Amino acid sequence: MLSLQNAGKRFGPRVLFLEANWLIRAREKTALVGANGTGKSTLMKVLAGLESLDYGAMQLTRGMSIGYLPQEGLSLTGRTVFEECLSVFDELREMEKEIERLAGQLTELDHASPEYEAAAERFSMLQERFHALDGYALDAQVGGVLTGLGFAKEDWTRETDEFSGGWQMRIALAKLLLAKPNLLLLDEPTNHLDLETRNWLENYLKDYPFGYILISHDRYFLDVTIDRTVEIWNKRLTIYQGNYTKYLSQKDERRAQLEAAYRNQRIQIEHLEAFINRFRAQATKAKQVRSRIKELEKIERIEIPEEEPVIHFKFPQPPPSGRMVAEAEGLSKSYGAKQVLSNVRFSIERGDRVALVGVNGAGKSTLIRLLTGDEPPTSGRIHLGHNVVTEYFAQDQYKVLNGDARMLDDISRAAMKVPEQALRSLLGCFLFSGDDVFKPLGVLSGGERNRYAIARILVSPSNFLLLDEPTNHLDMRAKDVLLEAIAAFSGTVVFVSHDRYFIDRLATRVLEVEGGNVISYEGNYEDYLRRKEAQAAGGNGSHADRIPAVNSQARSASAEQKSGAALYQGTALVVPKGAAKSNGALAPAEPTSPSATFVIEGGFDSAPKEKTRRLNPIKQKQMEERVAFLEEETPRIEAAIAHTEEQLGNYVSAAETARLTALAEDLRSQLAALTAEWEELMGQLEGA
Repeated sequence: MLSLQNAGKRFGPRVLFLEANWLIRAREKTALVGANGTGKSTLMKVLAGLESLDYGAMQLTRGMSIGYLPQEGLSLTGRTVFEECLSVFDELREMEKEIERLAGQLTELDHASPEYEAAAERFSMLQERFHALDGYALDAQVGGVLTGLGFAKEDWTRETDEFSGGWQMRIALAKLLLAKPNLLLLDEPTNHLDLETRNWLENYLKDYPFGYILISHDRYFLDVTIDRTVEIWNKRLTIYQGNYTKYLSQKDERRAQLEAAYRNQRIQIEHLEAFINRFRAQATKAKQVRSRIKELEKIERIEIPEEEPVIHFKFPQPPPSGRMVAEAEGLSKSYGAKQVLSNVRFSIERGDRVALVGVNGAGKSTLIRLLTGDEPPTSGRIHLGHNVVTEYFAQDQYKVLNGDARMLDDISRAAMKVPEQALRSLLGCFLFSGDDVFKPLGVLSGGERNRYAIARILVSPSNFLLLDEPTNHLDMRAKDVLLEAIAAFSGTVVFVSHDRYFIDRLATRVLEVEGGNVISYEGNYEDYLRRKEAQAAGGNGSHADRIPAVNSQARSASAEQKSGAALYQGTALVVPKGAAKSNGALAPAEPTSPSATFVIEGGFDSAPKEKTRRLNPIKQKQMEERVAFLEEETPRIEAAIAHTEEQLGNYVSAAETARLTALAEDLRSQLAALTAEWEELMGQLEGA
């Protein structure tokens, strides 16, 4: 569809990329990646025709259409949301008007006249084309996309200028998706989307009939939507086949090969220079010296740019809190006639890392503010445990910063014991480098100040962190620093994030806020989705249908008491029959029958009994022996992978590099198979 040939672009005196050759084929799904400042957004603007190349050429297939979504800055006015989206079909709507006009003419014209024949032929052609372009379903198409992007039906008739900048970008994205250009160029399309909307967009793009190029800092989103990765690195474009995870693996291998080639070239250059310097003054060696000089001049020097240093930052560990960090009992919150939370109960224990999920407006941020004490509940209460000290990061955290304070001074006051160099490294990871650290906080944009506020929390945390969308405005590098720091944190964390990878790696529990209720699920977001799918498969979503699915995930009463993480269905606590409640946790149930029966307090019907599946003792012993073997074999394969990767770092020849690369890939496949088998066996043994 489109190609770049020896393309180059400068930004002032700085070269962004040179000698870029890129053939973009139809239906290719590509990610454009690279460090900050390498020119990704500039290249997208070049492809969109908004900027020109300084070198080389770009060629497009005649008649192809390109749709471009910038990171921000779009503003739509003068129409309702629905009308604005329908405007992408103006040509079809004009066609519909002509069809209606021709239909009227056909009723009035003489059937035997040439005018009737011409009108009938035109009517038939337009109707056939209108039908082929699905013109009769325009309203349904618009409604489907608007719903997927999070617009409630009552929003469709609102004027576009009533919406904030983030929602304006959603409208612009909706228009692009409806227009279906041959090539979609999306620069950070998930910036203004919540988790549920991102999930919808992932599925939409998977089925998109044409090609697209994405820039995104959401690695899970890239992994599931692209099959090709193009990186701007070392002022060149490098193309990798596969998704983002495969790109990272291939990049490490390619860098190792480049470093090996660089070392070999340095040896060659030093050898030539030594010969020239040694025999330069000898007339008998003049011919050989000239030959070596020419050889030296012809060598195209390999350059290895410096990689951004990997920052590993750990929270200063706070004083421990009591075992029970927070308990909510009969918690309700309403704003006027709008009920956000209704009779909610849950508990949070020390060390929990709880992700709050739910659609926009469900009440996630409200729940966090209730936990901080910034807002009082309408009824019920939240009790914080012994020695619990909260730290709250709001979506608009920048508003509470001292605008007159210089950045480095402010963060130094928050972390008196952290060396300045460590603080500057941390700020650099959050994209504040050089003289940026001496700027007053008041001159930073809202996004920059929020980035700084997250960095500030890292150096002086409390033992109960409440984070409302901390990953907004962060690139992958900063997210990794934050993720690693929270994972090593000994305190308790409740957070809202729209980054699937971040939630999957961090969460130990998920609290779903939906319809005024709070429902608890053990595990990360992947586990949560799996259980939601199981619930959906088990019935139509009513309480009676969902009870068996919830019960199948409930732990024993004694285990619940140990962890303090009870499972809730709506506002009714799921408990074993005969169990006594104590402080929101579950007490051990007295056995009343060989198999426990689960009931719902609050008047719902009891759920069917669950049957415990037992393994044949011989089969169980075989499985246990196989697990023991896998646990011994896995470290051996991991050691073999490490040894092979170490050998790859020492370049011998292209053939040897190819052999070692294939061996490493085979070992990784073996490791993945062993890990999957171990997980399956453990699941069967634990369920026995």
